[in-house]
Amino acid sequence: MSESASPQTLNAGRCELVREATRRVTEAAATVTGVDLAPVAVDFDLAGRSAGQFIGRGDHCRIRYNPWIFARYFSENLATTVPHEVAHYAVYRAWPGRRVRPHGPEWQGIMRALGVEPAVTFDLDLSGLPRRQQRRHRYHCGCREHELSTTRHNRVSAGRARYACLQCRRELQYLG
Repeated sequence: MSESASPQTLNAGRCELVREATRRVTEAAATVTGVDLAPVAVDFDLAGRSAGQFIGRGDHCRIRYNPWIFARYFSENLATTVPHEVAHYAVYRAWPGRRVRPHGPEWQGIMRALGVEPAVTFDLDLSGLPRRQQRRHRYHCGCREHELSTTRHNRVSAGRARYACLQCRRELQYLG
């Protein structure tokens, strides 16, 4: 892909192939774990450097895929990312309410049972693909300005956190 070419995203046909692969791997994971795994919602709204993400909140579960990474490395993601995220889903359902490490032995065992090496990261070229970037928010203390990430700024705004300068120890104040 040339520097000036815009990144490609998945077309509707390929999205359907990923959904079908997710359904098939979920059925295989249900057999492997002996746990009833309902079909999981699949979205193609993930950006950044991750190819996939499992989200579980109570009974509401979904898998998010990065359409740009899938478009560039379609077969690799079908073979690795789909089982990776489904394995997270299976762990979430098989060990409910238990604190299980995200890529711990339970997840690794499910990956191996699905016939996939339990790798956590990949080393594919992601140059030219859209990336998430957090906005920075300006704060000050008694001695200088600071930049806080959107996550930290939101915590301050909601009253859930306060941050102080490591130099002068004064609480940071938002500059707006």
